[in-house]
Amino acid sequence: MSKHIIPHNYHVSKTDRVASNKHNSFLIWFTGLSGSGKSTIANLVERNLFQKGIKTYSLDGDNIRKGINNDLSFSPEDRTENIRRIAEVANLMVDAGLVVLAAFVSPYKKDRENIRTIVKDVNFVEIYINTSIEECERRDVKGLYKKARAGEIKNMTGISAPYEAPDNPNIEIKTENESIEDAVKRIVDYITPKLELKNE
Repeated sequence: MSKHIIPHNYHVSKTDRVASNKHNSFLIWFTGLSGSGKSTIANLVERNLFQKGIKTYSLDGDNIRKGINNDLSFSPEDRTENIRRIAEVANLMVDAGLVVLAAFVSPYKKDRENIRTIVKDVNFVEIYINTSIEECERRDVKGLYKKARAGEIKNMTGISAPYEAPDNPNIEIKTENESIEDAVKRIVDYITPKLELKNE
């Protein structure tokens, strides 16, 4: 079937869109255990960027699992497909000229490498929210760990399913040692040069 798909040549390009927005577009990927603080930090980073006039959009489990990926379970195979679809959606949004923030457990290294391949390395910033399983379980914001311990949730990352930590993330945030405010500032400082268009 794919051999019959012929791309249409649109007149408005990514270059045109980022020029109109006056900033580059790319994907900021937040990975870490459930309850590590991914969504909280991503939300504050987005607010900081939005207040500076940066065109942004956040992807997380709430707006992905309830819609485009509502047919997927939490089996290893479906987790991989979940991340692949998110990467493809994010890639379209990067092409649209947006800075995309994605907060997902994304426990497998191979899946995160696949994201990098889909959106291209230059458009990918990996942020590892490194919070211990003990601290995540203590917070248990959504009550998931309690349910997992009771056997009500299968394939719970950190309990009955593995989490493969990034080897060389662009930024590593240790939430037990660093305030949220400092973490947000460090992330914004890191990505600010990437936002700047060349030859302006």
